[in-house]
Amino acid sequence: MFQDEARFGRMVRIRCCWAQKPLRPTVCNGYEREFLYVYGAVSPKQGQLDWMIAGEMNTARMTEFLAQVSARHRREFIVMVVDGASSHVAKDLVVPKNMRLLRLPPYAPELNPQEHVWDELREKEFPNRVYADMASVRAQLETGLPRLAGNRQALRSLTAWPWIDSLILNAH
Repeated sequence: MFQDEARFGRMVRIRCCWAQKPLRPTVCNGYEREFLYVYGAVSPKQGQLDWMIAGEMNTARMTEFLAQVSARHRREFIVMVVDGASSHVAKDLVVPKNMRLLRLPPYAPELNPQEHVWDELREKEFPNRVYADMASVRAQLETGLPRLAGNRQALRSLTAWPWIDSLILNAH
């Protein structure tokens, strides 16, 4: 599995969109710097997505997320590929017995397919929207994440890059 965190908040992400001529769409802009964090882990081979929404990003939340993934996949041994975030290397981080962390090289987000999951979520669920409060952001995440997680074929197509597939095949 490949793991990463992302933040979602009230600041709008302007995206291109279609409109009939001669209309020109307008988008309000929000400047509020309030965020929620989403922990995610994708299994490219199975097209599975595990996720957790949190109010902060720290070692305690990372430990909680790893425990959640471990419990969901308790009959499996998980190699969790992570980046070098401080919460991934902290001494206080508790790694479940059925899991090992494998760190990516520094400054290499392009090697983590979970980054594409965040891009897909932002593109499909958050384009050109301004949220009045954080409860609305959470509601959008709680709608969009299950929708994304429910489409295994799309997740597999998005994340099962040829080099990842070859690694998985060689491991068997």
